[in-house]
Amino acid sequence: MGFMGFQRPDGSVGVRNYVVVMSSVSCANGVVNALSRAIPEVKPITHTEGCGRGIADIAISTRTLVGLGKNPNVAAILIIGLGCEFIKAPGLAEQIKATGKPVEYLVIQENQGTVKTTRNAIEICKKFLADANAMKRVECGWDKLILGLECGGSDALSGVTANPVIGVLADWLVAQGGSVILSETTEMIGTENILARRAIDKATGDKVKSLIQRQEKLTKDILGPLAGLVVSPGNIEGGLSTIQEKALGCIIKAGTSPIQEVVEYSVVPSKKGLVIMDSPGSDIFSLTGMAASGAQITVFSTGRGTPAGFPIMPVIKISSNTELFRKMEDDIDLDAGVVLEGKRIEDAGKDLIALFQQVVNGMQTRAEINQQDVLAIHTVGPAF
Repeated sequence: MGFMGFQRPDGSVGVRNYVVVMSSVSCANGVVNALSRAIPEVKPITHTEGCGRGIADIAISTRTLVGLGKNPNVAAILIIGLGCEFIKAPGLAEQIKATGKPVEYLVIQENQGTVKTTRNAIEICKKFLADANAMKRVECGWDKLILGLECGGSDALSGVTANPVIGVLADWLVAQGGSVILSETTEMIGTENILARRAIDKATGDKVKSLIQRQEKLTKDILGPLAGLVVSPGNIEGGLSTIQEKALGCIIKAGTSPIQEVVEYSVVPSKKGLVIMDSPGSDIFSLTGMAASGAQITVFSTGRGTPAGFPIMPVIKISSNTELFRKMEDDIDLDAGVVLEGKRIEDAGKDLIALFQQVVNGMQTRAEINQQDVLAIHTVGPAF
């Protein structure tokens, strides 16, 4: 038996059924926000990109925005453009239409300003919502799922409790035919040989090594002698001393399955199983990249505590210690601190699998209940 999800025309399956309104450029964010105030049921996606960047960043931002629109959790999408930007709404809409889902766009400069654009957008979204609300969940196989893995605000216990527990879930989903994305390249520094040995073949292992070594060089070029300490103040206060120590705990989230593929930021995997996606270690950039790569759900471990969720993807929060779970009970979904009290990692993993199945089938996470939606697109160059 699988899970109950929303079947999309392209064969993908959503665990949520959102109507999304997204800006093509930051200048159009005001209309998106106005629309979300008028119709709270709509999910707004705003960002800082769309213009004033180099070619590499325009390509990354375009790919990411298209990927977010194609995410299976999106039932329909309206894109709001300005008109004179580099990343234009019609181009984004055309690419997203390949999924077969309803897609429309409005351009502010062609719709006589923001007020009239907002008015027109409200009518489009009302129709989208009526159609989306008529959709029903159907039984789907676990092979339709892509799970994102994240850790943020880590402490010295993250690699001992929460991340190994997540690894149990990762292995379970891969065994069911699903896919898992391990991201945050910075937080893999020092583990390239370990991960390369897990690759499905030498060519993939070489890609893993190259990816991590490239990120390590970049870190050293920018931070110099402090490169080995590219961890946050909260990480250090939580007992982590170096990036390699943090990395050894980070990669345990991916369980023990072979690495099938290495993909760039916001690229959809072409293979099932465990995949590495290149992304910064910063949580929000990583969440955005995995959602754009097609992840319908993410499991997020934390030792210091973070409320971050994501607009179109449920995020399950797991604490590494019971003290945090009690302190932030409104933000954390599962306590992995029970491992310190004697619960076997495998049994705590089974608890996470059960929770994961409930969330996939519609139960809201704490981040969803609290509407802790955050989004940021990774860039590699300066703004102009």
